[in-house]
Amino acid sequence: MSNFHHDHRLSWVRNDFESSLFGIRSSRFTAVHSGLCVAFAFVATVAFYILLYLAPDHWFVDMFTKRGFTPYLMVFLAFWSGAILLMKWTKIRVQRKALTISILPESTFVLSPNTVDQVMQNINLQVEQPKQFFLFNRIVGALSNLKNIGMISDVSDILRTYNEQDEEAVDTSYSLLNGFLWAIPVLGFIGTVEGLSAAIGEFGNVLRDGGNMEALTGSLQNVTSGLATAFETTLIALILALFLHLGATAMRKAEEELLYACSEYCSQNVVAHLRMMINRDE
Repeated sequence: MSNFHHDHRLSWVRNDFESSLFGIRSSRFTAVHSGLCVAFAFVATVAFYILLYLAPDHWFVDMFTKRGFTPYLMVFLAFWSGAILLMKWTKIRVQRKALTISILPESTFVLSPNTVDQVMQNINLQVEQPKQFFLFNRIVGALSNLKNIGMISDVSDILRTYNEQDEEAVDTSYSLLNGFLWAIPVLGFIGTVEGLSAAIGEFGNVLRDGGNMEALTGSLQNVTSGLATAFETTLIALILALFLHLGATAMRKAEEELLYACSEYCSQNVVAHLRMMINRDE
């Protein structure tokens, strides 16, 4: 049995990032394991701040270490979002490998309730855990219905339904990431308010100590520190949100193209061969 396991052309267990490297039960399709992403974000955040604290004094270091608590949260959420995008990218690559598998014995093969078993056997011989793939989950579901009910006309509708379900699954997989893309700019604005509040408070001290030059100089330094917190936290938030949004847009486009490719595959390798049979019967 172990030799048979390794004879599959496409194995979800061997190819999926979560299963192959960490030995955990991976999420279905292109969804990602939340716990693994949190762990990656935590380690990356700690490593990032260790490097900053070891680095010499610089305005860039001050932006992340001397501007209150919000930069720490923004960096953590940014690494968490980056982990989601990275793992999604690896899963999309695995999903696209399914498109290279041929499920039909020959190009003139006629698909009918009587020949479904040949196609199903061909899939199971080449693909381990086929229902983990967008493509084969659709095909197996449609062929199972064809075998049990025998209604050829229903196959196209079933495949269309699976496509809609896949689109909903993809949208759901971005829910957490969308929340982070909203939260990071909000954290930046919180840092802005915090910095402005500190600056205004210190400006009151400036007015109160107007007669004392030494006290005035110290108060003005605190005012500028508060303004730096206000503007730099917003800058960090906007830059992080911009790059993450671009990454999320590119990843969503890749998933939409994957689903479209799956629909095209089903049309050419399933529906077209059903129509061939219908035309012959007519």
